[in-house]
Amino acid sequence: MGVETPGSQSSLHRANLERVVRAVRMAGSLTQAEIARATGLSAATVSNIVRELKDGGTVEVTPTSSGGRRARSVSLSGDAGIVVGVDFGHTHLRVAIGNLAHRVLAEEAEPLDVDASAAQGLARAEHLVKSLIAAAGISPDKIVGVGLGVPGPIDVESGVLGSTAILPGWAGTNPRDDLAARLGVPVHVDNDANLGALGELVWGAGRGAADLAYIKVASGVGAGLVINGQIYRGPGGTAGEIGHITLDESGPVCRCGNRGCLETFTAARYVLPLLHSAHGADLTMARMVQLAHDGDPGCRRVIADVGRYIGSGVANLCNLLNPSRVVLGGDLAEAGDLVLATIRESVSRYAIPSAARQLEVVPGALGGRSEVLGALALVLSEMGDSTLLDDAGAGHVPAFGR
Repeated sequence: MGVETPGSQSSLHRANLERVVRAVRMAGSLTQAEIARATGLSAATVSNIVRELKDGGTVEVTPTSSGGRRARSVSLSGDAGIVVGVDFGHTHLRVAIGNLAHRVLAEEAEPLDVDASAAQGLARAEHLVKSLIAAAGISPDKIVGVGLGVPGPIDVESGVLGSTAILPGWAGTNPRDDLAARLGVPVHVDNDANLGALGELVWGAGRGAADLAYIKVASGVGAGLVINGQIYRGPGGTAGEIGHITLDESGPVCRCGNRGCLETFTAARYVLPLLHSAHGADLTMARMVQLAHDGDPGCRRVIADVGRYIGSGVANLCNLLNPSRVVLGGDLAEAGDLVLATIRESVSRYAIPSAARQLEVVPGALGGRSEVLGALALVLSEMGDSTLLDDAGAGHVPAFGR
């Protein structure tokens, strides 16, 4: 076999093959016209590449319609590989199994006190992943990677979880390497807000937006930032810590050590105690939202106030980054206009008018699934295309336990 040299016809052809495969992989499915627009390749070149990929078993082509005209939809073969998503929330573990054509094949969640021990949590994740794979009848050889989400700051280079008051038993651990050793496949890790942004970008309310912010309000407050279609993490992996914008220098002490952070006015740990006298100490964010929909005046007031504070933080994002869309995730998104109206009100008041006019503020479409679907999307975005082309859909990574 001849050696490919830079600039040669064979290397150019290889690069075009990879461009097409990547475009299809990230979108799930595209018509040939959409592939041409996404890659900048000519329609004739795309047609020839799709035919070659189909003959090699890398893609599947099915009839569809686009703009009222007949078209062909291109997606990666169902045999091309399997991806796994694992999401650790503050009180739950969720796992999803999907293929490279963006079809979710299996999904399961269970309550889990992840505070107790990183080792216990990861052992439970290993068990749940293997159980789902076996129940779905999937060969472990097909697994190309696992996406892992944790609710805390992650050094994306080393995979080490930073100091966090949300998961104190996990600080300094390396859940990426630990889970990779347990499963025998590559693991990619990120924080829950970034994965929520990826999930909504690929499957939910962020589709079609090149620039967006995903805001998650739960035990803490974070933002996942998408710029030019890519997650922006910053050099230290801490971009999007919107919860630590200072709103009141004489306000409550935050877990970060500062006073009056946005989180101290919006996160569940600070907000729910305001309603304990009326609704008990076991009140949850989801229950507060339900009570607000039922007309409870205290819950409605608290949610409206939270929206105003979030809107102040979003206004700062607008002034700095000028995103086209903000997606509100977590249980609070279920409040709908009870919270979205006051977010928009604050954005209109505090953001630069031109940025505010261009901004959409919408609820997430995926609910509690956004992070685990984002974990699937993380694998899809991080995996390479060369092996897919070389093996034409054959298993190409070690199976569990090897």
